[in-house]
Amino acid sequence: MIQNVIFKLHKSPNLVLRFVHEVGLSQFDLKCFCLAVVVVSCLKDNEPTLELLKHGVGSNGFVVDKRMFDEIGVAWEKLGFPETTISAFDLVIRACCKLKKSNAAFGCFYYMKERGVLPQIRICNDLLSSLIKQNDTEKAWVLYAEMFRLRIKSNVVTFNIMVNVLCKEGKLKKAKEFIESMEYMEFKPNVITYNTLIQGYCTQGKLEQAKEVFDTMGSKGVHPDTFTYGTMITGLSKEGRLEEAVILFDEMPNKQLLPTTFTYNALIDGYCNKGDLGVAFMYRDEMVKKGIQPSSSTYNMLIHAVFMEGRIEKIELLIKEMKERSLGLDEITYNILINGYCKEGNAKKAFDLHAEMLKKGIRPTKVTYTALIYVLGKQHRMKEADKLFEQIIGKGVFPDLIMFNVLLDGHCVNGNMERAFMLLNDMDKKKVVPDEVTYNTLMQGLCRVGKVEEARGLLDEMRKRGIKPDHVSYNTLISGYSRKGDMDDALRVRDEMLSRGFNPTRLTYNSLIQGLSKNKMGELAEELLNEMINNGIKPDDSTYFSLIDGAAPDRKLEETVGN
Repeated sequence: MIQNVIFKLHKSPNLVLRFVHEVGLSQFDLKCFCLAVVVVSCLKDNEPTLELLKHGVGSNGFVVDKRMFDEIGVAWEKLGFPETTISAFDLVIRACCKLKKSNAAFGCFYYMKERGVLPQIRICNDLLSSLIKQNDTEKAWVLYAEMFRLRIKSNVVTFNIMVNVLCKEGKLKKAKEFIESMEYMEFKPNVITYNTLIQGYCTQGKLEQAKEVFDTMGSKGVHPDTFTYGTMITGLSKEGRLEEAVILFDEMPNKQLLPTTFTYNALIDGYCNKGDLGVAFMYRDEMVKKGIQPSSSTYNMLIHAVFMEGRIEKIELLIKEMKERSLGLDEITYNILINGYCKEGNAKKAFDLHAEMLKKGIRPTKVTYTALIYVLGKQHRMKEADKLFEQIIGKGVFPDLIMFNVLLDGHCVNGNMERAFMLLNDMDKKKVVPDEVTYNTLMQGLCRVGKVEEARGLLDEMRKRGIKPDHVSYNTLISGYSRKGDMDDALRVRDEMLSRGFNPTRLTYNSLIQGLSKNKMGELAEELLNEMINNGIKPDDSTYFSLIDGAAPDRKLEETVGN
């Protein structure tokens, strides 16, 4: 019945579209759906057909495969609409791209080829862009090669997309050569072409090459736009070259280019990273005066920087400003706040924010949970930390290396070594590969409870796993042996450390001097003090206390090992 109605109305695509809406696609089978798509594709405006396809393929679950293409072909033949063939097939590809079904869209290209119908270049470009958004650069190159073989003529948009592919792959030299080949084929690169290459260079920190492209754009008759300046300013700011970034920023008005939120954010981020909050806030105030709305990213940068400076009292003011500007706290804002309060030791505030996230429907991430586990560990609330960890796994969040290391550290600091090693086994079961931080944490925990020999054995286990011990590993053992008064072993580890290419640090010397002083080996301690000074390491209070009193003031292992 549905098929008959569509046939009767096929000369009135708008009526067919109305009929589809009234009946509902759930009443359609694949044959009727394809028939409706072909009829509606006769409309001059492609949007109704695209919406119909998106609804059918997305909500109603029609599968985009060879059968669908065959049904479209049958419908075309029955209706006698040859001009709609290309449009209907092309629109299937476009709909798949909009639905982020790049693999289905890729298959469509080959179904069309099999039928002897070639997609329009605009549709090919849509498909190339979709594949890149899904980071499937391999298929993008396969498609591009097939387009060349089928003599589908590329345009500037196509070339720009492929330059973007090369930049994503980090092949910047080839990207530059590709642009030169465009010019050889008499395709004039445009501002998007150069912006793509500049962004590629900036992403890799190759600022000189980016600047070279920026400076030569004018000679090619292409004027940098706001995005060009924003990309350059961002790249320079991230590399700490703020003076150069400011020069470009101040140059923009002379080029009739207005800075955007993106441009201001680049400078704000740069000065926040530098620790110059005065200038960062000055740019925030300037953008507000100019009527440029700060974004959530603007505030996220400032909030993070304020936490780093320890100026907690300013946080609430920034949050209040965000709300006044109708800027909702996003996942990143909450993670910054929770992480900041956790580092401040304010577990209540952190967990209140976590509850607020859940209430607003914002899903916590691994970063959120790692921070909460950290603060529980610092407050010796390890039962709660373990319970939270189990809840996280129960929610389908797969713990990563950082989360494991934080939980493991909490147990080591609290002397729960049995539980710490259980976590190491759990990491192996979950195929989370431990690193030097994992093992250094375990070694510190063992040394803290006087099991230095067991800690020494972990060095061999590290090497068996292909993990290289670092200066922290050796300093941990030296400190552990020195505390026990086993100076022969401590000095042997020091020698091994030197043989592995690690230079002694202040902690290395302080631990040895303390141990030697305790064992009444003052002459050797004096020799190490002189060696320390000769190596350009300035003694501190701990060094002199060790020499004078025979024992340095007690300091927690975790406060000194990394120095």
